[in-house]
Amino acid sequence: MYERQYTRIDTVRQVLDEKINAIEDADQHRCAYVHLYGVGQAAAMLALKRGMGRKVAELAEIAGMLHDYTSYFVEESDDHAHKSAPYVKALLTETGEFTDEEIEMVTNAVYNHSDKGRVDTPFDEVLKDADALQHFLRNPMEDFWFERGRVPALVNELGL
Repeated sequence: MYERQYTRIDTVRQVLDEKINAIEDADQHRCAYVHLYGVGQAAAMLALKRGMGRKVAELAEIAGMLHDYTSYFVEESDDHAHKSAPYVKALLTETGEFTDEEIEMVTNAVYNHSDKGRVDTPFDEVLKDADALQHFLRNPMEDFWFERGRVPALVNELGL
């Protein structure tokens, strides 16, 4: 039997779970869990696939878990990417478990994730692609996401 290893992802999950569990609307509650954790896992997978290593994959998962912060927890969906970044920065800083460089990396990716028409850092691109991929995988038969620019390239990259 193996002993469970707790990491910084678990620290963020604890905070995130408390916030998601406070969402009273059942549909919004479900969407928050599915989308935020789905993007987190997709981001970790893409970071690993692209050779970024496990430490970067950890940060990618955390960025994915927090990328839509204001959409779910502040009820502020207009310009949510830009508005979420300061909340994410404060949350990560408050844990005391992340370096300034790591916090900047995650918050920059959150800030830039909605601008899918622009190419940013490779880490930022992981979050953008993970967000698009999760939307597509939520319903692979829905043409809207399948026909959008990033999804066909991701389907090709992943051999799907």
